[in-house]
Amino acid sequence: MKKTAMTGPDLPNIPWEERPRGATDVVWRYSKNPIIPRDLLPSSNSIFNSAVVPYQGEFRGVFRCDDKRRAMQLHAGRSQDGLRWRLDPERIRFQPAEGFEPTEWGYGYDPRVVWIEDRYYITWCNALAGWPTIGVAYTHDFETFYQMENAFLPFNRNGVLFPRRVNENYAMLSRPSDRGHTPFGEIYYSESPDMTYWGKHRLVMRPAGGWQSTKIGAGPVPIETSEGWLVFYHGVLTSCNGFVYSMGAALLDIDRPWEVVRRTEPYLLHPRELYERVGDVPNVVFPCAALTDPITGRIAIYYGAADTVTCLSFCRVDEVIDFLEAHSL
Repeated sequence: MKKTAMTGPDLPNIPWEERPRGATDVVWRYSKNPIIPRDLLPSSNSIFNSAVVPYQGEFRGVFRCDDKRRAMQLHAGRSQDGLRWRLDPERIRFQPAEGFEPTEWGYGYDPRVVWIEDRYYITWCNALAGWPTIGVAYTHDFETFYQMENAFLPFNRNGVLFPRRVNENYAMLSRPSDRGHTPFGEIYYSESPDMTYWGKHRLVMRPAGGWQSTKIGAGPVPIETSEGWLVFYHGVLTSCNGFVYSMGAALLDIDRPWEVVRRTEPYLLHPRELYERVGDVPNVVFPCAALTDPITGRIAIYYGAADTVTCLSFCRVDEVIDFLEAHSL
């Protein structure tokens, strides 16, 4: 087994459960899924596709909470162990970041959160003139949130920042789309000198066959490893019953992240359990966040299930890298 180093602070209190006895899957589910039910808040219809980060020995996050009007909202949350969560009952009210005019808030879904340099950045699917694009904001304490300019023109989804600058610029993955429930999608790479003006766009990956034949999109924040950037992503297959969302992984070149080193041909996680197959949108596994412990090589992946609840799965970086080497496209 290849020994792979991960970059980042130690996380000895990472939420964790060992692989079940007799199981052979590279990624395995938490036995007490879902960790967040759809109705944790009195106002929520569903809580899913959300982002979690370590924070001062505990954990904080930004959560997609669709309310009972079915309006898509973002709420802040906190947890001591990454398993039991308390969410703010009111949605995040963004303030304009210093030097920025107030930016339109249209809706909020599928957030990601990442620490870069001196603050936590949040990206999510926001609305610009009523159409989906990538919103950008930051916070220092998960109490006050400052909204910046949207990163791109419509139409775009799944904006995922890298955890450090690349080639001296901020870097982001995204999935250009259309105004509807996009029946296509590719992953692109972009850079910015100031988190405002984005360019140097590069194609990273297109859909392939089978479980990722319709569209693909970036998932959690890329994980820096000695083998390259480890990216978990969702892939979509169109069946006779509609879309099916699964999870795979890819390695990107550390200095040229638009170049794919390896990419899984089989999926790593696929809708199988009842909570993944039955819900507001059936047959969905949608990863949005990953916690890592470089000392032990453990990774905990948070994912939305059936667009209804929030779940947790686990893996080890060495096993994922070995799987990529053995089962790459």
